[in-house]
Amino acid sequence: MIGLDRPGRVRGGEEIDIAAIDAFLKGRLPDLRGEPEIGQFKGGASNLTYQLSYPGRDLILRRPPFGHRSGAAHDMLREAKVMAALKPSYPFVPAILATCDDLTVLGCPFYVMERLNGMIPRQELPVELARDAVTLLCRNGIDKLVELHKVDYRAAGLEALGKGEGYVRRQIEGWSERYLKARTPDAADYAGVMGWLKDKMPARDIATCVIHNDFRFDNLVLAPDEPTRVIGVLDWEMATLGDPLMDLGNSLAYWVEAGDDPQFLAARRQPTHVPGMLTRSEVIAYYGEKTGFEVENFDFYQVYGLFRLAVIAQQIYQRYSLGQAKNPEFAGFIHFTNYLERRCLDVIARSEL
Repeated sequence: MIGLDRPGRVRGGEEIDIAAIDAFLKGRLPDLRGEPEIGQFKGGASNLTYQLSYPGRDLILRRPPFGHRSGAAHDMLREAKVMAALKPSYPFVPAILATCDDLTVLGCPFYVMERLNGMIPRQELPVELARDAVTLLCRNGIDKLVELHKVDYRAAGLEALGKGEGYVRRQIEGWSERYLKARTPDAADYAGVMGWLKDKMPARDIATCVIHNDFRFDNLVLAPDEPTRVIGVLDWEMATLGDPLMDLGNSLAYWVEAGDDPQFLAARRQPTHVPGMLTRSEVIAYYGEKTGFEVENFDFYQVYGLFRLAVIAQQIYQRYSLGQAKNPEFAGFIHFTNYLERRCLDVIARSEL
């Protein structure tokens, strides 16, 4: 069916041992038959995603990137554990089928999950939809974030997923420290932004719940026969316990509207600009209506989301400038970092906080 998300060829340098993974899986999934064909999904700046196609059954394998990995980043087994714990109360998580911490198999920890056959709304919508249908899809997508934030994390056994209260302060202090470490001589100083965030942060978190931390439309899977219906939510690497408004602020940093300036439109990676999509202000109001959280002045969370995105872009650019990343597209990330400071300052200038 047109629009189904499909893998391409495995990228050079990111091949995996098919025989080794086949033997591992058949030892845990005895109903597997035949030999798998392997493909790789595009993206993969972080963890890498492959499809293993057996006769009559497709599986998805997630592994960390090749090369050096620092600290707790790319923790595949943590991601799988979170997904497995969430599945009973949040059915949009793909089912985990196997995990592996034996480095003799692929040289790294990895997990295998079910393949959700559907469409992913990446930079453009995968199918043509009428304006009313686009609005329905948009609301359905936001509803999945609302439903996640309503999960009882204690009942799900996820009390140890994060530190809980104090999340807002930890994020502002942590991302500020990361920016200072990643700043290059050609990067904006963000002093005004970091100072404003520190001064305006709420005294307490509005709530503590499971947050996704990378909730975007290109992490949603849509039903192929009903593309306004969300059947899956992907990429749980950064899930934790935290403040739900911070999660929404992160999402809105990627929410590019049709009326935004050309530089922001050029950075768009999801189809939030098409007619029928809610504006950022409408998303905030809709989320507040659905959750009951106070969202009347959301400026702090919007600035936080933009600043966090800037730090991520700057960290990538710093690695490129040091020769630790080779993708030539990363050379232009410095311009996006500096642009986002202006965007933060524009929100601050209009804020009533």
